[in-house]
Amino acid sequence: METVSSDDMAGQMGFIWEQLKAPVMVPALRLSVFLCLVMSIMLFVEKVYMAIVIILVKLLGKKPERRYKWEPIKDDVELGNSVYPMVLVQIPMYNEKEVYQLSIGAACGLSWPSDRVIIQVLDDSTDPVIKDLVEMECQKWASKGINIRYEIRDNRNGYKAGALKQGMKHSYVKQCDYVVIFDADFQPEPDFLWRTIPFLAHNPDLALVQARWKFVNADECLMTRMQEMSLDYHFTVEQEVGSSTYAFFGFNGTAGVWRIAALNEAGGWKDRTTVEDMDLAVRASLKGWKFLFLGDIKVKNELPSTLKAYRYQQHRWSCGPANLFRKMVLEIARNKKVSLLKKVHVIYNFFFVRKIVAHIVTFVFYCVVIPATVLVPEVQIPKWGTVYIPSIITLLNAVGTPRSLHLMVFWILFENVMSLHRTKATFIGLLEAGRVNEWVVTEKLGDALKTKAGAAKTAKKLGFRIGDRLHVLELLTGAYLFFCGCYDMAFGNNHYFLYLFLQALAFFIVGFGYVGTFVAHP
Repeated sequence: METVSSDDMAGQMGFIWEQLKAPVMVPALRLSVFLCLVMSIMLFVEKVYMAIVIILVKLLGKKPERRYKWEPIKDDVELGNSVYPMVLVQIPMYNEKEVYQLSIGAACGLSWPSDRVIIQVLDDSTDPVIKDLVEMECQKWASKGINIRYEIRDNRNGYKAGALKQGMKHSYVKQCDYVVIFDADFQPEPDFLWRTIPFLAHNPDLALVQARWKFVNADECLMTRMQEMSLDYHFTVEQEVGSSTYAFFGFNGTAGVWRIAALNEAGGWKDRTTVEDMDLAVRASLKGWKFLFLGDIKVKNELPSTLKAYRYQQHRWSCGPANLFRKMVLEIARNKKVSLLKKVHVIYNFFFVRKIVAHIVTFVFYCVVIPATVLVPEVQIPKWGTVYIPSIITLLNAVGTPRSLHLMVFWILFENVMSLHRTKATFIGLLEAGRVNEWVVTEKLGDALKTKAGAAKTAKKLGFRIGDRLHVLELLTGAYLFFCGCYDMAFGNNHYFLYLFLQALAFFIVGFGYVGTFVAHP
């Protein structure tokens, strides 16, 4: 009896599906395919354009020293050390127990006349034990003759932007010409100021000099290798293209030097989004200031070692730009100080294609629409949209990290999984929904993994709570892809199931918490 009723139910569902498919599903899916193909072409053109610029930069040898005046700042017998600009180094931190010594030590080790640099530790820590440790570390360096200031607030309003803004209000900052920002896990080389400050000193139209990031824990696990591939492309291609074409590129929030006059003219730090660094860069650019990216200067830092930390970071990095786009698109369009070409570049290339389209098309097309065409064979996708364009985009992305070319398949699958959260965060930013201003500080492990005791402590710290290990959205998406793969294997003829099963497996692995959970240690 149960078998009959089950068969009846299946028959009814099949009948309803057939009734809906032709008038509803087919037109809706065709429209979705069309929109996704348009977005794919937009992303493809952007990637090819950036690749051509990078090739020309390499062929023509357009090094920063050839595009901007640069010469070392020389000693002057009469002026003494006053010939050197006064530099403020800001280190914002929040409960950074594992890395505070590394960052403060690296900043205090910068080579520059000691009376021409001020180290400012902006400690927003809420743990009194950590606050005491950071303050003691500052006192230790002060006793060695370093001009270091330990600054705290009685609130965390504005998070990092609020701390940086408050830091600029101290009276001693008025004597400074430039401000350098290093997040708590960043460790600059001693010659950082010698290599960056001259560009600003000799080029009055430059507002920002941005250095590249170098990841100390890239080989820690497969997840950190995937992150390295994505971020290396960002620095070696996206940032370099913006700098080389004098167009625009975003400040990365750390490992950069700002001209304080430009920072102030742009309106200073604002906490209206979770990407205060990009916000400041856009406003400074609209004032006519130029930015320079120095790919040869690499500052050591740490990648998130756990999936939880990485997801919070990616939410902020995807939601923030979309929300900033919503807030500033009209302001950029109406601006009269910069050229139409620059406005088009910022609105279309920088924001729309790279920060919105790139996330949406990755998830919607490859994880929703393509699998759906298996269930609705009346809708066909041309091979150039499913094979050729994605392959070229992937290859162009991979050139940033040649050592990881053999991991390309893993990178594609992992990026598609992460695109689920990036897409969700993008829509939250565009619609200014619930978690739009959520700010969770990315956890750093520092030297905790370099000892067996530290590794054991970290493994325990990562924990195995069900809520942390099971990720429902990934599991549901994986189930959808697996179902589509089974359907394609049984009834289809385009062999999509080869991709669908692999992608479903990737979603299941992340969904069950087997990525960024066990961290390798020496």
